[in-house]
Parts: sequence; C-alpha cells; structure tokens
Amino acid sequence: MYAKFFVSAPVLVLGLTLALPGLGAEPSASQPQEYLLPRAVFQSLLGEIALQRGDVRVGVEAWSDLARRTRDPKALARAVEVASFARQYDLALDLTRLWLEVEPDSARAYQVQSSLLVLTNRLDELAPKVAAWLARDPKNINGNLLHLNRMLARHDDKKAAQRLVDQLAAPYANLPEAHFAMAQAAANVGDDLRAQSEMEKALLLRPGWEMGAVARAQLQARRSNASAIAGLDDFVERNPEANEARLMLARLLIGEKRYEEARRHFDRLIKDNPENPNVIYPAAMLSLQQGDAKAGVEQLEKLLTTDFKDKSTVHFFLGQLEQEQKRLDAALAHYQQVTSGNQYIAARARSAQILLQQGKAAEASELLRNTRGGSAEERTQLTLAEAQLLRDAGRNGEAYEVLAQALNVQPDNPDLLYDAALTAERDGRPELLESHLQHLLTLHPDHAHALNALGYSWADRNQRLAEAYSLITRALTLQPDDPFITDSLGWVQYRLGLLAEARASLERAYRIKADPEIAAHLGEVLWNLGQREEARKLLADAARQFPGNEVLSGVIKKLQP
Repeated sequence: MYAKFFVSAPVLVLGLTLALPGLGAEPSASQPQEYLLPRAVFQSLLGEIALQRGDVRVGVEAWSDLARRTRDPKALARAVEVASFARQYDLALDLTRLWLEVEPDSARAYQVQSSLLVLTNRLDELAPKVAAWLARDPKNINGNLLHLNRMLARHDDKKAAQRLVDQLAAPYANLPEAHFAMAQAAANVGDDLRAQSEMEKALLLRPGWEMGAVARAQLQARRSNASAIAGLDDFVERNPEANEARLMLARLLIGEKRYEEARRHFDRLIKDNPENPNVIYPAAMLSLQQGDAKAGVEQLEKLLTTDFKDKSTVHFFLGQLEQEQKRLDAALAHYQQVTSGNQYIAARARSAQILLQQGKAAEASELLRNTRGGSAEERTQLTLAEAQLLRDAGRNGEAYEVLAQALNVQPDNPDLLYDAALTAERDGRPELLESHLQHLLTLHPDHAHALNALGYSWADRNQRLAEAYSLITRALTLQPDDPFITDSLGWVQYRLGLLAEARASLERAYRIKADPEIAAHLGEVLWNLGQREEARKLLADAARQFPGNEVLSGVIKKLQP
C-alpha cells in the first residue's frame, strides 16, 4: 500500500542530498560536514526503502531523526508528510513547529500545521496561529482568506469551523474575500440566508467579481433556478467577458428548457473560447438536442482536436449521427475508436448491428464474443446485444437460448427477464413469455413495461381480456404518456368491443409517436367503425413512411386483399 504513495522517493532523495551542503545547522566538532552528508544520504535512502517495503515504523523514525539532525526544510517537509501519512499526528505537529523555527515565513509550513491542527481537533490552538499567519502575510491576504474553508474542510464540526472562519475573517471586513469565506462557511452548515447575505456584501465591495457572482448563483440555485438565472443574466450583461458566469448561465437555461437563450450564450462562448472543451462539449449537446446536426457535428469534430479527455464519447455520438444518415462505414469507423468508458459496450453492439446490415453476420457475432464486460451490468448489456443481433437475423430460437443461459446465472435480472419474455413470444412460445413476466412482476410489481407486455400479449391473443385491461390501465397509471402502453389500451378496448374508446386511445398514441404498429391498430379500428376511406389513407401514408414493416403490411393485406 505504501509503494504507490512513495513512488517518487528517488527524486526526493536526490533533491535532499543536493541541498545538503547548505544545511540549516552548523555541524558540531564531533560531526563534521564530511560525515553529515553521507549519513543524510544513508538515512533518506533507509527511510524510503523501508516505506516502500511497508515498514512504516522504520521509515518514520529514519526521516524524523534526519529532519531533527539536519534542520533542513526539505527533510522536515518530508518527515512531516511521512508522519502524517502514518497517522502519527502528534509527531507531525512537533516537526512542523521545528520547521517553522527554521523557516518562520514558510506559507507551506503554516498550511501543513493548520491542516494537522484541524485533523486533531485543536481549533483553539489553531485560531491564534492562523490569525498571526494572516496578519504576517498582508500581500497574500486575499488568497489566504479564500483558503480558510479549504483548510477546515476535513473538520467534522462544521458549526465550529464556521465560528472560526467568522472570527478570522472579521478583521478584514473591508475585503470581499472575507465575506466570501464567511458565506462559504455558512453554506456548509446549511445557513443559506446568511450565506446569501455575505455573498451580496462581497459583490457590493467588488461588483464585477466573477467568482463571487458564480458562487452567489450556486447558492440561489439551491432554492430557485429562476433567481440564479436572473442574477447571472444581469451580471453577464454588465460583464460580457465573464465566461465562467456565462457558462453557468447557459447550463441553468438548459435545465429550464430555455434552449434558444442558452444557444445564444454558447455561441458567444465558442466565439470567445474556440479551443475550450468545457464550452464546446455542452454546446455540441445543445445543438444535437435542438436538431441542428450540422452544428453538432462541427462542434464534436472540433472537440477531437482539443485536449478533451473523453474522446471515446465524442466518437460514439459521431458514430450515431453517421448511422442515422445511413453512412455505415463512417459510423463503424467512429465506433471502433470507442475504446473505453460508459459507451464502450453500446458502441460494440452498434458496430455488430452495422456488420449484420452489411451481410457480415459471422464477423458481427465474433465482435460481440470477443468483447469482455468488466462488470455484471456490462455482461448483461453484451448478452442483450447478442440476442438482438440474432433476432435481427431472424434466429429467434437462438436468441432465446442466449438469454436463457444468462438467466441461469442471473435468474432475477429484470432486463434479462423482460428481453427473454419478448423473445419467447417472437419464437412462438407465449407460455414462456407469461412465466418470465410473472416472475419479473413478483420481483418488481410496478414494472410498467412488464405489466403492459403481459396485458398486451393476452389482448393480442384475445385471452383473459378483463385481466389484460387491468394490467394495462395499471401500467398507464405508472407511465401516462407512454405511446406504446396507450396503444395497448386501445387494442384491449378494441378486443372488448369498445370501438369508440379504442379509436380515441389509439389516436392519442399515434399523436405521441407515429409508429407503424400503432398505425396498423388504428387502421383496423377505423375499418371496423366503418371509416374505411380514413383507414385506407392512414394505412397508405404509414406504409410510405415505414416500408416493409411486417405488422403494417399484414393489416393492409387483411383489410384490402
């Protein structure tokens, strides 16, 4: 466990030995300089090797002894670090006191000592030391005030930390950073009104302070996005170069679905920051969300030229866009560059689908077989992808067997149960559909899609219609705007002879989503209501929009032989 922490040991030892000719203490007559240098090299090496081997006691003793003997700031800093990592906080504090004797103006030594006093819950001892540190360093007072809450972040008693911040910041009430620190401390204890008040004071002292405006908006957003948006809108109007505030404003506007306003701010941000991935990525997502594929693609391609870390996600989105445009080779090229991350399995599954469309079924299967899922969830995704591939190839029986084997390992997996149920029905085994769905509903009684699937299966086979109606209406209560559940309701109403109600339900489902199977159901209901011209027109329009759909073609053939 220590090897990883102390990986840079040789560099530290080299830095120390090079500094030894200027050691802080004069060598005694019994320890001349010629003796001290090799001893220091030996002890530093001994300490690091011991730590790498997990011998904490020897490592701590070697470094603390070396630090006391030499009084060298680098040795003291390292000794404090080692003692702290070993949780020997009293020793670490003693060493920081010596360090400050040697380097009384060392900001790093003060910060380390302060952190240790926080860890050991010695706020009373900490307060005068930090107050003295703040007073001693007036040229850095602004940054030091902002550091106060970070210094106290590991203290469990947030109220005590707030009292200390108030005490330390009060003498500097003429500085906005003091009020910022008090606002942060108040926010940490959930006192949003006090936090808001202090942040307003900070901005009165420095009206164009972007950090303060962003922090104020974060506080406001806890209660109301609208007030946060209003405050940021006013701020960026007066400070048009405030990119961080503008970026936060754009994101809040997206959260409120005010896309056009957000887009305006992103356009300005990209103009001012053409290479900033933190701007380009959300701008690309917004463009795609608004249906502006051209701008979205340009921004995603631009993102690939920046230092954006998650380029696999960018390639995945570009692959999706190319696939939607039927440019399969280009889509495949992007998916192949998704090598890690949350989209990895999905990219492999889509690659397999493309290979199948290109007539390369064996290559598609091999791709999925050679993909290894790192977690149970990823392995489930791979199983579902393989089953989908087999269904698309018309091999429903094999698809079911793949899912059944996975269920032997994970018998209560809801995704596998649901997919196995639908696959069994496609393979002409409705009894297995019922078995899997009923098992799923015992595990998850409010699984809306399972309720709908079981109810629709009974309705489609004209069986157990009262029970089917009950299941589907329950599912619709859980997801009232789902077009497919609404379609199921229309279909069971049709089977029950409620033609007017069926028409209303199916028309509503088709308005939500123009799906070929919903069109087929609505066409059949219209036909049986005597609205045959309307039915013909609907079915013809749907056939042009969805050529080759089997359910739609079957209804047209049945009604218009």
